[in-house]
Amino acid sequence: MPHLLDLPVRASLTAGHTRFVRQRGRVLRYAPGLAPFAALPDRPDAQDWEDAAVLAGPGGLLHLVGQDPELPAGWLAVSNVRSVQLVQRHPVTMYDTEVRELSPVDLPYMADLVRATRPGPFHPGSYRCTAYYGVRRHGTLIAMGGLRMRPAGHTEISTVCTLPEYRRLGLARRLVGHLSSVVADQGNTPFLHTEADQEVIPRLYGALGFEPRSHLSLREIAAPVVGGRRPGRSPGTGYIPPMPRQRGSAD
Repeated sequence: MPHLLDLPVRASLTAGHTRFVRQRGRVLRYAPGLAPFAALPDRPDAQDWEDAAVLAGPGGLLHLVGQDPELPAGWLAVSNVRSVQLVQRHPVTMYDTEVRELSPVDLPYMADLVRATRPGPFHPGSYRCTAYYGVRRHGTLIAMGGLRMRPAGHTEISTVCTLPEYRRLGLARRLVGHLSSVVADQGNTPFLHTEADQEVIPRLYGALGFEPRSHLSLREIAAPVVGGRRPGRSPGTGYIPPMPRQRGSAD
């Protein structure tokens, strides 16, 4: 039997995040405004793709994790990144007094940090399904990370990012350690996805108790559009579209 983390979006939307699901037929996705992640059936047919297009909206983006199906006519492959999925096998308590939980009041600062670092998709409403934690210095939010997908018994660490001028100071490592401690104390197992080189992973994550579990694709696809034109982004949405260069990174 496949492990639930092989398809973490589906596992999350059918377990810890059922209240955030939007479903049409056999296709699931997070509610628009929260996250662009979606889950298709194992072998999507024409009806599934039609349902996915309705859930995405004309030209809308869907992010697939662990799924790499052949796209039918009209769909556009935006990006396809190969990631390593890491799971914390040996819990390590690393609470950090400088890390604080963020709130909706911090959204403008979170959006600024995401724009400066591009850790992955970010919506202004994502705080409803993601708990964010950050580090401030001199009133500026310089680093943050989130607890996002919730498959049964697991919690994903995501959106870990640090302002360029504060990198190589170990802030991301401290954030991942803190977030892992929060997850472990909640009785769940932390996991994350990263593009880090195989030789770098032990140095970055080994001390935090993480071990590679599998390789998964992180794919961004765009739904068909009407009249052959792809709509531009609506101003003010706060959406940061590119797929992450590296998720859950530790510096």
